[in-house]
Amino acid sequence: MRDTSAETLALNQSMARIKHKILVLSGKGGVGKSTVAVNLAFSLLLANRRVGLLDIDIHGPSIPKLLRLEGHPLGFSDGKIIPAGFGDNLKVVSIGFLTRGDAQAVIWRGPMKANLIRQFLADVQWGELDFLVIDSPPGTGDEPLSVCQLIEKPQGAIIVTTPQQLAVADVRKSINFCRKLNMPVIGIIENMSGFVCPHCGKETFLFSSGGGEQLSSEAGVPFLGRIPLDPELVHSCDNGRPYLYHYSKTATASALENAFKPVLELD
Repeated sequence: MRDTSAETLALNQSMARIKHKILVLSGKGGVGKSTVAVNLAFSLLLANRRVGLLDIDIHGPSIPKLLRLEGHPLGFSDGKIIPAGFGDNLKVVSIGFLTRGDAQAVIWRGPMKANLIRQFLADVQWGELDFLVIDSPPGTGDEPLSVCQLIEKPQGAIIVTTPQQLAVADVRKSINFCRKLNMPVIGIIENMSGFVCPHCGKETFLFSSGGGEQLSSEAGVPFLGRIPLDPELVHSCDNGRPYLYHYSKTATASALENAFKPVLELD
């Protein structure tokens, strides 16, 4: 029989050592949510914060690829999981470290997902952290719900959309999800917002424009900014090179940093 009181104590003790828990949500897949989560973690890291990055996308984990950590084994010591590390102050955990190859399907029902997420929160050696950035799968299903139920008071959620109305319609659901759970919405980021031709300098809005800002106004939540569709950002993701870490002087990096300011300003 499971000792749920001991599990709850372990969870509470682990979470008490983490000052801020930030969820990154999207109502729709393919909007660049994991890219935002990784670069938020590195923005905090470059500001000398102690950061954890937790990937709770059970069926499509992206974080190992984005950090070039595929195949990294998770260690164990004294009954605790040792997270993967990127430098001294970033700790990373993903189910992608526990599966064999990108093609392996994880076919799990809700209770199994919830149990794994609880283990990642309670049984990982997170230590003392300023921030835990939690990369959620698209939608408002078991994974983000489990996190919100297990973490008593998340600092809030950053919601990622692209400009077109199809994506924005799904993002509304993420806002309602946060409100039903009494979780603050830190703000909306509009990703893939315009493409500036590197040859002629003309800006083209491939996926329309302004949808994220319009939604933020309608819903009464902050608009954090627009991130352009930048080929270098795409290449950095494909090559496992965190964009803010390697391209910190670019216009896109500046847009990312401006979008992350409300998180960086948290005490």
